[in-house]
Amino acid sequence: MADRFTMDSETEALKKAQVVEARARNISHNVRCTECGSQSIEDSQADIAVLLRKLIRDEIRSGKSDKEIFKKLEEDFGETVLYTPRFDMQTAALWLSPVLVAGAAVGTSLYQKHRQKTNVHIMALNLVRGVPLTPKEKEMMLDLLTPPPTPPLLRRKWWSR
Repeated sequence: MADRFTMDSETEALKKAQVVEARARNISHNVRCTECGSQSIEDSQADIAVLLRKLIRDEIRSGKSDKEIFKKLEEDFGETVLYTPRFDMQTAALWLSPVLVAGAAVGTSLYQKHRQKTNVHIMALNLVRGVPLTPKEKEMMLDLLTPPPTPPLLRRKWWSR
């Protein structure tokens, strides 16, 4: 009976240690090394990274949640220690810049398309008024007015045999 009890407590302790280790690694991958800057504290071998990994494991063992640990690290080292910054007024430009760039690209494309159509209308009006077209305008008008080539019949249709 005593053997079974010690075996159960050993497996329980092993499972608890594995959970602590998994949580610590997850947190460590999301925290930037303050000395290296480009590595997480999980990947860095700097002294501060080793100390932070130990601090995280100690905080987990003391019963703190991941959120509490991230908050403590942010308070101690600043927001730049976290790889995922919060969305607030200071970081809004960072988070919204891809949307703004994509919107500007779409807007520019639509404007160019509209402008091209408008130029065709102006060229047509100029032709009616008797204003001669430039060679570039003539080429554009021919491209627009020439119908696309019809594809050749590759197969004869089965009903016309």
